[in-house]
Amino acid sequence: MALEDRFIFLISKVCQKLIINLQNAFSESGIEVTPIQGMLLFFLQKHDGSSLTQISQGLMLENPTVTGLIDRLEKLGYVKRSDHPEDRRVYLVHITEKGKKVANKALPIIKKLNEEIKKGYSKEEVENFKKVLVGTFNKF
Repeated sequence: MALEDRFIFLISKVCQKLIINLQNAFSESGIEVTPIQGMLLFFLQKHDGSSLTQISQGLMLENPTVTGLIDRLEKLGYVKRSDHPEDRRVYLVHITEKGKKVANKALPIIKKLNEEIKKGYSKEEVENFKKVLVGTFNKF
């Protein structure tokens, strides 16, 4: 089987390279969060005070994964939890000022990487690529 036909292999290797590239760029910029932690901070910038379930759904991650991310970000001072005003079983997650600063510092790096991915491809090719990615995601 030709390398070009090994979709699972290629997709996994592309993901690895992107994450490594992003981690290195974060590190070089003094950003002490992982890309996935950054993703949670970006989510909270738009949806501050979200519940664990809302964050899990928004990031398409399992609840235990999100709980671990929140635990680590809380220890770093980037997020804080508060009690839900109407449901004692639920807590809400808020981004702190420190979290907003790191998210704002990381955003240009992510935008640059997104532009780098599109570089050298026509607008139509980029749209087709997005269509394939979304279609593949929705299949599974």
